Amino acid sequence: MKKANPKVSAIIPTFNEEENIEQCIQSVLWADEIIIIDSFSTDGTLDIAKKYPTTVVQHEYVNSATQKNWIIPQAKHEWIFLLDADEYATETLVGEVQKELENPQKDAYWIKRKNFFMGKKVNYSGWQNDKVVRLFKRDKCRYEDKNVHAEIITDGTVGQLKQVIMHNTYKGLNHYLGKISWYSTWKAYDKINKGASTNFFFNIIVKPWYRFFYHYILRLGILDGKVGFVISALNGYDVMLRGIKIWRITQGEVINKDKK
Repeated sequence: MKKANPKVSAIIPTFNEEENIEQCIQSVLWADEIIIIDSFSTDGTLDIAKKYPTTVVQHEYVNSATQKNWIIPQAKHEWIFLLDADEYATETLVGEVQKELENPQKDAYWIKRKNFFMGKKVNYSGWQNDKVVRLFKRDKCRYEDKNVHAEIITDGTVGQLKQVIMHNTYKGLNHYLGKISWYSTWKAYDKINKGASTNFFFNIIVKPWYRFFYHYILRLGILDGKVGFVISALNGYDVMLRGIKIWRITQGEVINKDKK
């Protein structure tokens, strides 16, 4: 008799994701449990989520890592498949996940992401090797203690799947610039806490220009056309803004960390 696959809990963190949440949920309807962990959305996100067989839990947002680490232990099932609300799993990825879980050899799995920005699929610009751990054992993994871009850490083994997650990273210029501003604040505090350089010239002039060059030339953003240029320029802007905030914080200014 064929052994049944282990059951899976899908987790989706949300905050004001009415543009993306339905596609995300539809891509995990195969899971045995779907948990929406919401940080008090004020748009139609929850109305959409409640159309589907989901469990909605609300929790005050501090940062992405703490939000996910809070909800993961509450999942019913050993295996977790986690998607951000602006992502969705392709049918081929779902098939690969289900096949892998017939006889899993690892405790967690990297999954590549295909990113879309300003309506265009991004093939280069430093995003070509983007990957995240999104399939993992509940009791073997947690997110690292970082405010921004935290990744899964585990004392177990980690593999990699072949298929990809689709990532709609752009909801409009105002939203994206707001995200850069919020991320740069947390990055500035993280850098200061780790004793990073506070050199004004280096942080605000040299590093931003190098970041643009890195994404546009070294990571072939030029091949992504206008979108590649914009991505590279915004990466440089992100680094410059972080450098300015490092300078102001070390001068005693308090910068609001609130995402909302």
